Amino acid sequence: MITDVVNTNELKKADPVFGQYSFDDHEQVIFCNDKDTGLKAIIGIHNTVLGPALGGTRMWQYSSEWEALNDVLRLSRGMTFKSAITGLNLGGGKAVIIGDAKTQKTPELMLKFGEFVHSLNGKYITAEDVGMETSDMDLVRTVTPYVTGISEDKGGAGNPSPITAYGVFMGMKAAAKYAFGSDHLEDRTVFVQGIGNVGEALVENLTNEGAKIFIADINQEQLERVRDKYGVNIYGGENLYTEDMDIYAPCALGATINDETVYQLKAKVIAGAANNQLANENVHGAILRERGIVYAPDFLINAGGIINVYAELENYGKQEIIRKTENIYNTTLEILQNAEENNITTHRAAFDIAQKRIDSRKKEK
Repeated sequence: MITDVVNTNELKKADPVFGQYSFDDHEQVIFCNDKDTGLKAIIGIHNTVLGPALGGTRMWQYSSEWEALNDVLRLSRGMTFKSAITGLNLGGGKAVIIGDAKTQKTPELMLKFGEFVHSLNGKYITAEDVGMETSDMDLVRTVTPYVTGISEDKGGAGNPSPITAYGVFMGMKAAAKYAFGSDHLEDRTVFVQGIGNVGEALVENLTNEGAKIFIADINQEQLERVRDKYGVNIYGGENLYTEDMDIYAPCALGATINDETVYQLKAKVIAGAANNQLANENVHGAILRERGIVYAPDFLINAGGIINVYAELENYGKQEIIRKTENIYNTTLEILQNAEENNITTHRAAFDIAQKRIDSRKKEK
Protein backbone atom coordinates (compact mmCIF):
# COMPACT_ATOMS: atom_id res chain seq x y z
CA MET A 1 0.00 0.00 0.00
CA ILE A 2 1.25 3.47 -0.84
CA THR A 3 1.24 5.29 2.45
CA ASP A 4 3.62 7.18 4.66
CA VAL A 5 1.87 6.40 7.94
CA VAL A 6 4.28 5.93 10.84
CA ASN A 7 1.88 4.59 13.45
CA THR A 8 -1.87 4.79 12.90
CA ASN A 9 -2.63 3.96 16.54
CA GLU A 10 -0.55 6.90 17.70
CA LEU A 11 -2.35 9.19 15.26
CA LYS A 12 -5.74 8.30 16.76
CA LYS A 13 -4.58 9.51 20.16
CA ALA A 14 -3.72 12.94 18.75
CA ASP A 15 -5.99 15.87 18.08
CA PRO A 16 -7.66 15.58 14.65
CA VAL A 17 -5.31 17.84 12.69
CA PHE A 18 -3.13 20.20 14.73
CA GLY A 19 -1.91 17.38 16.94
CA GLN A 20 -0.70 15.21 14.08
CA TYR A 21 3.00 14.41 14.13
CA SER A 22 3.05 15.28 10.44
CA PHE A 23 1.12 18.56 10.77
CA ASP A 24 4.36 20.52 11.14
CA ASP A 25 2.91 24.04 10.88
CA HIS A 26 0.81 23.57 7.77
CA GLU A 27 -0.78 26.80 6.61
CA GLN A 28 -4.02 25.20 5.46
CA VAL A 29 -5.73 21.82 5.26
CA ILE A 30 -8.83 21.70 3.09
CA PHE A 31 -11.36 18.86 3.28
CA CYS A 32 -13.35 18.50 0.05
CA ASN A 33 -16.61 16.57 -0.11
CA ASP A 34 -19.25 16.21 -2.83
CA LYS A 35 -22.12 13.79 -2.38
CA ASP A 36 -23.18 13.70 -6.05
CA THR A 37 -19.79 12.61 -7.44
CA GLY A 38 -18.60 10.73 -4.35
CA LEU A 39 -15.54 12.97 -4.08
CA LYS A 40 -13.72 12.84 -0.76
CA ALA A 41 -10.42 14.69 -0.97
CA ILE A 42 -7.93 16.50 1.26
CA ILE A 43 -5.65 19.29 0.08
CA GLY A 44 -2.64 20.11 2.24
CA ILE A 45 -0.88 23.46 1.87
CA HIS A 46 2.26 23.34 3.96
CA ASN A 47 4.16 26.51 3.11
CA THR A 48 3.86 29.31 0.54
CA VAL A 49 6.82 31.51 1.52
CA LEU A 50 8.66 30.85 -1.74
CA GLY A 51 5.57 30.83 -3.95
CA PRO A 52 2.27 29.04 -4.57
CA ALA A 53 2.06 25.48 -3.25
CA LEU A 54 2.53 23.01 -6.07
CA GLY A 55 2.15 19.26 -5.71
CA GLY A 56 0.40 16.37 -7.35
CA THR A 57 -2.92 14.72 -6.63
CA ARG A 58 -2.84 11.11 -5.48
CA MET A 59 -5.91 8.85 -5.66
CA TRP A 60 -5.68 5.83 -3.40
CA GLN A 61 -7.98 3.48 -1.52
CA TYR A 62 -6.78 4.35 1.96
CA SER A 63 -7.76 2.08 4.82
CA SER A 64 -8.99 5.07 6.82
CA GLU A 65 -9.42 8.82 6.61
CA TRP A 66 -6.68 9.11 9.24
CA GLU A 67 -4.29 7.38 6.89
CA ALA A 68 -5.26 9.73 4.04
CA LEU A 69 -4.77 12.78 6.26
CA ASN A 70 -1.35 11.67 7.43
CA ASP A 71 -0.32 10.93 3.84
CA VAL A 72 -1.29 14.34 2.51
CA LEU A 73 0.39 16.12 5.43
CA ARG A 74 3.68 14.28 5.00
CA LEU A 75 3.62 14.61 1.23
CA SER A 76 2.82 18.33 1.17
CA ARG A 77 5.56 19.02 3.72
CA GLY A 78 8.00 17.12 1.53
CA MET A 79 7.03 19.26 -1.46
CA THR A 80 8.02 22.41 0.44
CA PHE A 81 11.57 21.20 0.87
CA LYS A 82 11.72 19.64 -2.59
CA SER A 83 10.99 22.99 -4.24
CA ALA A 84 13.24 24.91 -1.87
CA ILE A 85 16.32 22.75 -2.33
CA THR A 86 15.84 22.65 -6.09
CA GLY A 87 15.81 26.44 -6.27
CA LEU A 88 12.22 26.77 -7.48
CA ASN A 89 10.00 29.66 -6.44
CA LEU A 90 7.27 27.35 -5.22
CA GLY A 91 5.79 26.28 -1.92
CA GLY A 92 4.68 22.84 -0.86
CA GLY A 93 1.25 21.33 -1.32
CA LYS A 94 -0.38 18.02 -2.11
CA ALA A 95 -3.83 16.52 -2.56
CA VAL A 96 -5.24 13.06 -1.99
CA ILE A 97 -8.54 11.69 -3.25
CA ILE A 98 -9.86 8.75 -1.26
CA GLY A 99 -10.94 5.97 -3.60
CA ASP A 100 -9.91 3.34 -6.11
CA ALA A 101 -8.61 5.12 -9.21
CA LYS A 102 -9.39 2.10 -11.39
CA THR A 103 -13.07 1.84 -10.46
CA GLN A 104 -14.16 5.09 -8.80
CA LYS A 105 -12.48 7.84 -10.81
CA THR A 106 -14.95 9.53 -13.14
CA PRO A 107 -14.84 12.70 -15.27
CA GLU A 108 -17.46 14.24 -12.99
CA LEU A 109 -15.37 13.52 -9.89
CA MET A 110 -12.25 15.05 -11.46
CA LEU A 111 -14.15 18.15 -12.57
CA LYS A 112 -15.56 18.66 -9.09
CA PHE A 113 -12.06 18.26 -7.65
CA GLY A 114 -10.86 20.89 -10.13
CA GLU A 115 -13.53 23.26 -8.84
CA PHE A 116 -12.22 22.86 -5.28
CA VAL A 117 -8.68 23.60 -6.52
CA HIS A 118 -9.97 26.66 -8.35
CA SER A 119 -11.67 27.96 -5.20
CA LEU A 120 -8.21 28.41 -3.63
CA ASN A 121 -7.39 31.12 -6.21
CA GLY A 122 -3.94 29.82 -7.11
CA LYS A 123 -2.60 29.21 -3.62
CA TYR A 124 -2.45 25.53 -4.58
CA ILE A 125 -1.52 24.27 -8.04
CA THR A 126 -2.14 20.60 -8.72
CA ALA A 127 -0.50 18.02 -10.98
CA GLU A 128 -0.59 14.24 -11.43
CA ASP A 129 0.57 11.67 -8.92
CA VAL A 130 -0.27 8.05 -8.14
CA GLY A 131 -3.62 7.05 -9.64
CA MET A 132 -3.65 10.00 -12.03
CA GLU A 133 -2.87 10.39 -15.72
CA THR A 134 -2.02 13.35 -17.92
CA SER A 135 -5.53 13.12 -19.37
CA ASP A 136 -6.95 13.72 -15.88
CA MET A 137 -4.97 16.95 -15.62
CA ASP A 138 -6.23 17.97 -19.05
CA LEU A 139 -9.77 17.53 -17.73
CA VAL A 140 -9.08 19.50 -14.55
CA ARG A 141 -7.63 22.27 -16.74
CA THR A 142 -11.08 22.82 -18.26
CA VAL A 143 -12.34 24.22 -14.93
CA THR A 144 -9.20 25.82 -13.48
CA PRO A 145 -5.88 27.23 -14.72
CA TYR A 146 -4.22 26.10 -11.49
CA VAL A 147 -2.98 22.77 -12.81
CA THR A 148 0.26 21.62 -14.44
CA GLY A 149 1.44 18.45 -16.15
CA ILE A 150 -1.05 18.77 -18.98
CA SER A 151 -0.50 17.23 -22.41
CA GLU A 152 2.17 18.64 -24.66
CA ASP A 153 -0.35 19.10 -27.48
CA LYS A 154 -2.29 21.37 -25.12
CA GLY A 155 0.76 23.47 -24.34
CA GLY A 156 1.97 21.59 -21.28
CA ALA A 157 5.16 19.74 -20.37
CA GLY A 158 3.49 16.33 -20.53
CA ASN A 159 3.93 13.30 -18.29
CA PRO A 160 6.54 14.14 -15.61
CA SER A 161 7.41 10.50 -14.85
CA PRO A 162 10.36 10.13 -17.28
CA ILE A 163 11.98 13.32 -15.96
CA THR A 164 11.36 12.25 -12.36
CA ALA A 165 13.11 8.97 -13.09
CA TYR A 166 16.00 10.76 -14.82
CA GLY A 167 16.52 12.94 -11.75
CA VAL A 168 16.55 9.86 -9.51
CA PHE A 169 19.06 8.30 -11.89
CA MET A 170 21.29 11.40 -11.62
CA GLY A 171 21.04 11.32 -7.82
CA MET A 172 21.78 7.60 -7.79
CA LYS A 173 24.90 8.11 -9.89
CA ALA A 174 26.08 10.85 -7.53
CA ALA A 175 25.50 8.61 -4.50
CA ALA A 176 27.39 5.81 -6.24
CA LYS A 177 30.27 8.20 -6.91
CA TYR A 178 30.36 9.05 -3.21
CA ALA A 179 30.01 5.47 -1.98
CA PHE A 180 32.04 3.53 -4.53
CA GLY A 181 34.37 6.13 -6.02
CA SER A 182 32.77 5.87 -9.46
CA ASP A 183 29.38 6.86 -10.82
CA HIS A 184 29.40 4.05 -13.38
CA LEU A 185 26.55 1.68 -12.60
CA GLU A 186 27.56 -1.09 -14.98
CA ASP A 187 27.34 -4.44 -13.16
CA ARG A 188 26.08 -2.78 -9.98
CA THR A 189 23.21 -4.74 -8.39
CA VAL A 190 20.16 -2.51 -8.06
CA PHE A 191 16.82 -3.50 -6.51
CA VAL A 192 13.96 -1.34 -7.79
CA GLN A 193 10.90 -1.64 -5.55
CA GLY A 194 7.78 -0.38 -7.30
CA ILE A 195 7.43 -0.55 -11.09
CA GLY A 196 4.93 2.18 -11.85
CA ASN A 197 5.57 4.89 -14.42
CA VAL A 198 8.61 6.28 -12.62
CA GLY A 199 9.99 2.89 -11.59
CA GLU A 200 9.82 1.56 -15.13
CA ALA A 201 11.51 4.67 -16.52
CA LEU A 202 14.27 4.24 -13.93
CA VAL A 203 14.69 0.61 -15.00
CA GLU A 204 15.16 1.82 -18.57
CA ASN A 205 17.92 4.23 -17.50
CA LEU A 206 19.63 1.54 -15.43
CA THR A 207 19.38 -0.99 -18.25
CA ASN A 208 21.08 1.43 -20.62
CA GLU A 209 23.84 1.83 -18.03
CA GLY A 210 24.38 -1.94 -17.80
CA ALA A 211 23.26 -2.41 -14.20
CA LYS A 212 22.15 -5.80 -12.84
CA ILE A 213 18.51 -5.11 -11.98
CA PHE A 214 15.97 -6.87 -9.77
CA ILE A 215 12.40 -5.58 -9.70
CA ALA A 216 9.60 -6.00 -7.15
CA ASP A 217 5.97 -4.93 -7.24
CA ILE A 218 2.53 -6.11 -6.11
CA ASN A 219 1.40 -6.20 -9.76
CA GLN A 220 2.66 -9.50 -11.22
CA GLU A 221 1.47 -8.67 -14.73
CA GLN A 222 3.43 -5.41 -14.67
CA LEU A 223 6.51 -7.22 -13.37
CA GLU A 224 6.42 -9.73 -16.20
CA ARG A 225 5.90 -7.04 -18.83
CA VAL A 226 8.86 -4.98 -17.60
CA ARG A 227 11.02 -8.11 -17.26
CA ASP A 228 10.32 -9.09 -20.85
CA LYS A 229 10.81 -5.56 -22.16
CA TYR A 230 14.15 -4.84 -20.48
CA GLY A 231 15.55 -8.28 -19.71
CA VAL A 232 15.70 -7.70 -15.95
CA ASN A 233 15.09 -10.08 -13.03
CA ILE A 234 11.91 -10.39 -10.98
CA TYR A 235 12.71 -10.72 -7.30
CA GLY A 236 11.19 -13.94 -6.03
CA GLY A 237 12.40 -14.02 -2.45
CA GLU A 238 10.61 -13.31 0.80
CA ASN A 239 12.49 -10.25 2.07
CA LEU A 240 14.45 -8.13 -0.37
CA TYR A 241 15.95 -6.03 2.43
CA THR A 242 18.13 -8.97 3.44
CA GLU A 243 19.48 -9.53 -0.07
CA ASP A 244 23.00 -8.54 -1.09
CA MET A 245 22.79 -5.45 -3.30
CA ASP A 246 24.69 -2.32 -4.10
CA ILE A 247 21.72 0.04 -4.40
CA TYR A 248 18.18 -0.04 -3.04
CA ALA A 249 15.74 2.09 -5.05
CA PRO A 250 12.32 2.45 -3.36
CA CYS A 251 9.91 3.77 -6.00
CA ALA A 252 6.47 3.11 -4.53
CA LEU A 253 6.00 2.90 -0.78
CA GLY A 254 6.79 5.57 1.75
CA ALA A 255 8.38 4.62 5.08
CA THR A 256 10.02 1.45 3.77
CA ILE A 257 13.04 2.34 5.90
CA ASN A 258 11.61 1.73 9.34
CA ASP A 259 12.45 0.18 12.70
CA GLU A 260 12.62 -3.30 11.20
CA THR A 261 14.13 -2.81 7.76
CA VAL A 262 16.76 -0.25 8.72
CA TYR A 263 18.80 -3.01 10.37
CA GLN A 264 18.09 -5.66 7.73
CA LEU A 265 19.08 -3.65 4.67
CA LYS A 266 22.33 -4.78 3.06
CA ALA A 267 22.51 -2.07 0.40
CA LYS A 268 25.40 0.38 0.33
CA VAL A 269 23.25 3.13 -1.21
CA ILE A 270 19.58 4.13 -0.98
CA ALA A 271 18.39 6.19 -3.94
CA GLY A 272 14.81 6.02 -5.13
CA ALA A 273 11.75 7.94 -6.25
CA ALA A 274 9.38 7.26 -3.34
CA ASN A 275 8.44 10.14 -1.05
CA ASN A 276 9.15 10.03 2.68
CA GLN A 277 11.30 6.91 2.53
CA LEU A 278 12.40 7.21 6.16
CA ALA A 279 9.59 6.41 8.59
CA ASN A 280 11.33 8.66 11.09
CA GLU A 281 13.70 11.14 9.45
CA ASN A 282 15.90 11.72 12.47
CA VAL A 283 16.02 8.23 13.98
CA HIS A 284 16.37 6.20 10.81
CA GLY A 285 18.61 8.74 9.12
CA ALA A 286 21.02 8.44 12.05
CA ILE A 287 20.96 4.64 11.97
CA LEU A 288 21.74 4.60 8.25
CA ARG A 289 24.66 6.91 8.88
CA GLU A 290 25.96 4.71 11.70
CA ARG A 291 25.70 1.67 9.43
CA GLY A 292 27.60 3.40 6.64
CA ILE A 293 24.67 3.32 4.19
CA VAL A 294 24.59 6.34 1.88
CA TYR A 295 21.10 7.82 1.71
CA ALA A 296 20.35 10.19 -1.18
CA PRO A 297 17.54 12.39 0.25
CA ASP A 298 14.32 11.56 -1.57
CA PHE A 299 12.95 15.10 -1.74
CA LEU A 300 16.09 16.12 -3.62
CA ILE A 301 16.58 13.35 -6.14
CA ASN A 302 12.91 12.87 -7.03
CA ALA A 303 12.50 16.57 -7.89
CA GLY A 304 12.67 16.04 -11.65
CA GLY A 305 8.89 15.85 -11.86
CA ILE A 306 8.33 19.24 -10.26
CA ILE A 307 11.07 20.72 -12.42
CA ASN A 308 9.17 19.39 -15.42
CA VAL A 309 5.80 20.86 -14.45
CA TYR A 310 7.38 24.13 -13.25
CA ALA A 311 8.37 24.67 -16.87
CA GLU A 312 4.71 25.34 -17.65
CA LEU A 313 4.67 28.21 -15.14
CA GLU A 314 8.01 29.72 -16.17
CA ASN A 315 7.78 28.95 -19.90
CA TYR A 316 11.14 27.22 -20.31
CA GLY A 317 11.67 24.33 -22.71
CA LYS A 318 12.91 20.75 -22.65
CA GLN A 319 16.57 21.72 -22.79
CA GLU A 320 16.28 23.75 -19.59
CA ILE A 321 14.25 20.98 -17.93
CA ILE A 322 17.06 18.51 -18.64
CA ARG A 323 19.74 20.95 -17.46
CA LYS A 324 17.99 21.60 -14.16
CA THR A 325 17.33 17.89 -13.65
CA GLU A 326 20.93 16.91 -14.38
CA ASN A 327 22.06 19.42 -11.74
CA ILE A 328 20.55 17.06 -9.16
CA TYR A 329 23.82 15.11 -9.57
CA ASN A 330 25.92 18.06 -8.39
CA THR A 331 23.58 19.00 -5.55
CA THR A 332 23.48 15.42 -4.29
CA LEU A 333 27.27 15.19 -4.17
CA GLU A 334 27.47 18.52 -2.34
CA ILE A 335 24.95 17.39 0.27
CA LEU A 336 26.63 14.03 0.84
CA GLN A 337 29.97 15.77 1.34
CA ASN A 338 28.40 18.43 3.56
CA ALA A 339 26.88 15.74 5.78
CA GLU A 340 30.25 14.07 6.21
CA GLU A 341 32.07 17.31 6.97
CA ASN A 342 29.50 18.42 9.54
CA ASN A 343 28.94 15.00 11.10
CA ILE A 344 25.19 15.04 10.38
CA THR A 345 22.78 12.86 8.43
CA THR A 346 22.31 13.44 4.73
CA HIS A 347 18.64 14.18 5.34
CA ARG A 348 19.56 16.87 7.84
CA ALA A 349 22.12 18.37 5.46
CA ALA A 350 19.52 18.62 2.69
CA PHE A 351 16.78 19.84 5.03
CA ASP A 352 19.00 22.61 6.46
CA ILE A 353 19.79 23.97 3.00
CA ALA A 354 16.11 24.02 2.04
CA GLN A 355 15.05 25.60 5.35
CA LYS A 356 17.76 28.25 5.06
CA ARG A 357 16.37 29.35 1.71
CA ILE A 358 12.84 29.55 3.12
CA ASP A 359 14.00 31.51 6.20
CA SER A 360 15.97 33.90 4.01
CA ARG A 361 12.90 34.66 1.90
CA LYS A 362 10.85 35.25 5.05
CA LYS A 363 13.27 37.96 6.11
CA GLU A 364 12.92 39.68 2.75
CA LYS A 365 9.15 40.01 3.11
